[in-house]
Amino acid sequence: MMRSPDQAAREVERDGFAFREAVLDEPQQRSLLACLGSATGAGRRGMLTLPEVNALARSEALMALVKPFLKGHALPVRGIFFDKSAEANWLVAWHQDLTLAVRARCEVPGFGPWSVKEGVPHVQPPAEWLQQMITVRLHLDDADESNGALRVLPGSHAQGRLSPEGIGEWRERVPEVTCVVRAGGALLMRPLLLHASGRSVSGRHRRVLHLEYAGFDLPAGLEWHEGLP
Repeated sequence: MMRSPDQAAREVERDGFAFREAVLDEPQQRSLLACLGSATGAGRRGMLTLPEVNALARSEALMALVKPFLKGHALPVRGIFFDKSAEANWLVAWHQDLTLAVRARCEVPGFGPWSVKEGVPHVQPPAEWLQQMITVRLHLDDADESNGALRVLPGSHAQGRLSPEGIGEWRERVPEVTCVVRAGGALLMRPLLLHASGRSVSGRHRRVLHLEYAGFDLPAGLEWHEGLP
């Protein structure tokens, strides 16, 4: 059943995630797959530098999808293409998405620690900044427990940045939810939502375009790595 924008907004507020069906039709899915090609390893970063992906991320349809979850303007700031398959099959432990990809390191109060992923500086902002972001995971294949669909712990997004002990406590007391999504559908989630995924046991592809949106501008001295004007 199709959820209304208001219902999805309430679900994200309460649970940290929501599903939207039929965000991309079949021709859009085929076009996007042709543009994305294949992924090596666990995935390919920098997808917003592809004109087709950048146009999709800024399209009226996706902007309308994300704006209810952001207080300010909606800016796409990072794109990652994941292709879990028999050839590239991995698992991800329980975690929160804590970093922003930026163009260069600049010391800003409250931002840190720093890391480097594939040559790109990443920094952890204060938790309240992450609470002003929303991720859209566009599914290009049906995803379920057999091909490594994402698993989440509802409500964990509201607890700020969790310690390893805190993550363990959430795992013990909150039942996980497997995010079953049809091809063309989307999973919307807050970065601080605890999530994980297992290896595929089916051999089927599980291709996902992961797009992150921010409702704020970075402080002076920092620039988004992919947040093109």
